[in-house]
Amino acid sequence: MATYLLDTGLVLRHLRGQRRTVQLLRNLGKESRLAIASVTRLEVHAGMQAEERYATQKLLARLATLDLDREIADRAGDLIAASKRVGRPLGVPDAIIAATAIGHRLTLVTLNPGDFQSIAGLSLYALDDLAGW
Repeated sequence: MATYLLDTGLVLRHLRGQRRTVQLLRNLGKESRLAIASVTRLEVHAGMQAEERYATQKLLARLATLDLDREIADRAGDLIAASKRVGRPLGVPDAIIAATAIGHRLTLVTLNPGDFQSIAGLSLYALDDLAGW
């Protein structure tokens, strides 16, 4: 069972071979299987170049992909509505990622903690994007 849900930025940095990110994900992967939300898989595919297909598919095969179901969709919609009310709009992909983490009781590993820190019930493993992850 997975313990960590990876935000899209970490998957992209791993695919680009950023050493610190690769090492972090290897270490986390030793503790438990890593997961991504289905929208992260979509975002990775959308940005993939033809020559990156093999490496991308290889990495994605090692990550559990958690589907967007009715409960996650409802929670994501509620998160978007709540974020608008407090003046901190949350985009659809981030809402789905957060709702997936909450719904599966996973810790979200992200380079963008500011996008997620006001979400009640979300466990964060926050990394500093400026630190070279």
